[in-house]
Amino acid sequence: MDNNTSDHTSRTAATPVSVIGLGRMGQALADAFLKAGHPTTVWNRTPSKADQLVAKGAALAGSVGEAVRPDSLTVLCLTDYAAVHELLAGDGVALSGTTWVNLTSGDSAQARDTARWAEEHGARYLDGAIMAVPPGIGTAEAVILHSGPQAEFDTHAPTLGALGTVTYLGADHGLAALYDVAGLAMMWSVLNAWLQGTALLRTVGVDAATYAPFARQIAAGVADWLPGYAEQIDRGAFPAEVSTLETDARAMTHLIEESDAAGVNAELPRLFKAMADRAIAAGHAEKQYPVLIEEFGTPRQA
Repeated sequence: MDNNTSDHTSRTAATPVSVIGLGRMGQALADAFLKAGHPTTVWNRTPSKADQLVAKGAALAGSVGEAVRPDSLTVLCLTDYAAVHELLAGDGVALSGTTWVNLTSGDSAQARDTARWAEEHGARYLDGAIMAVPPGIGTAEAVILHSGPQAEFDTHAPTLGALGTVTYLGADHGLAALYDVAGLAMMWSVLNAWLQGTALLRTVGVDAATYAPFARQIAAGVADWLPGYAEQIDRGAFPAEVSTLETDARAMTHLIEESDAAGVNAELPRLFKAMADRAIAAGHAEKQYPVLIEEFGTPRQA
């Protein structure tokens, strides 16, 4: 995984860029390119969304075909991959020799299919995912994930660095989409766990603001375990260096009982406990918590 931050030189500052799609994120992308000194062309179905960007120096293309050119890096930020195909397959759009960086949200299969479609039309293609909110674009805190041919990434990383910290994940075009949803899994899991604890503590008058610093400390501590747990998963060996899964399952029972007694929703801890119980029944009682990777890797009916 390679990281590059937005360190621009006069050479990359002149690289022309076209941004297709001017929702809030697309506008932020175009604005960042303009601020970094890139000649920036923009296009949107509703041309008025480009007004502020044009006032800052962007050129408004009259059509997608005018924006997608071999001499410009095309950055796509649309509603979905279907919109990407619809626009780029339109009349008057010459794709051969062009380069696209697709920052549209979608899944890994769509990313790979679009990469094949681009290749069939003689275009170069990088897929990507934005791990940031629009106001963060153009700062180092904005992480932009990219996957596809490394040569294409290396060529355009200095230009893409205008958007934030650009990260190369590998040649598989689907990797950016997979990392994106894996990151969302982390985000929602942490937030849901915090909400579970907050709901419990509110029943005794502890407000969310009081609990939040303690929750943050716990989350940081758990994050420190990840490298060691990752080694266990990659080795396929789960010695109980901290506690056994059976011990963790008993603590899950306490959480369920406390939630039930307080009148708090206990669906989430019951899910934890059900997965732990299956792993224990499979003979993993004396192993460490990461052994649950086998549960997560086994599809089950909802």
